[in-house]
Amino acid sequence: MAAKILPVVKLATKVTIAGGAIYVAYDSGLLGSSEEGSVVLGKAKAAIPPAVDEWMKYFGLELPTPPKIEFSPLQAWNSGVQKSIHALSVAPTRAGEYTSQGLQYVKDLTK
Repeated sequence: MAAKILPVVKLATKVTIAGGAIYVAYDSGLLGSSEEGSVVLGKAKAAIPPAVDEWMKYFGLELPTPPKIEFSPLQAWNSGVQKSIHALSVAPTRAGEYTSQGLQYVKDLTK
């Protein structure tokens, strides 16, 4: 009986953790607009270093200093999606160009 319940409990635990993570991300604004994402990133930058310092003192660990990265989410928000949509929008034109180039190449070979 326990062998049949264990997989269900494991699945329920995983679903609960994943659902909680999605809820926290949505509630904090990570899944919103780029402005909301910037605000959340600023809050995270302010909250994480003191928490890490506290845990380092508690466990007696010493971590190397993190590198300073100047990154603005406003500039990179959905840039991959924009590039993908642009590639899809020019795909018919590119396919036509490549087809005509291929036909010209075959014609040149048969001469």
